Amino acid sequence: MAKAEYIQRGDNIDYTATANVAYMEIVPLVSRIGVALAEIPKGETGTLTIVGAFRLPTLTEKLDVGQVVYWDKTQNAVTGTSGANTVPAGTVIAAKEQAGTLALVRIG
Repeated sequence: MAKAEYIQRGDNIDYTATANVAYMEIVPLVSRIGVALAEIPKGETGTLTIVGAFRLPTLTEKLDVGQVVYWDKTQNAVTGTSGANTVPAGTVIAAKEQAGTLALVRIG
């Protein structure tokens, strides 16, 4: 039987920046987003958290509690619609009316 080796909780990951990353900047990964816990200069390795609840910028649309949302890499905002320029961002944890500019999202 195969065995695993426990390393860490996995809430945070090491990330090597391809461009300068600011504190609390949203970083789109292949199949999720991370949030920088400190500035990460280009070419350096820093820490991204990949779990937690965050207020994220959003497009003007209504979002319901429990709705899966995506990070639009072109608009730099959360959207309820998956597309070619999006990666999964998380789940809405507080209803957002259409006019709002921030959504409360649990990433991870």
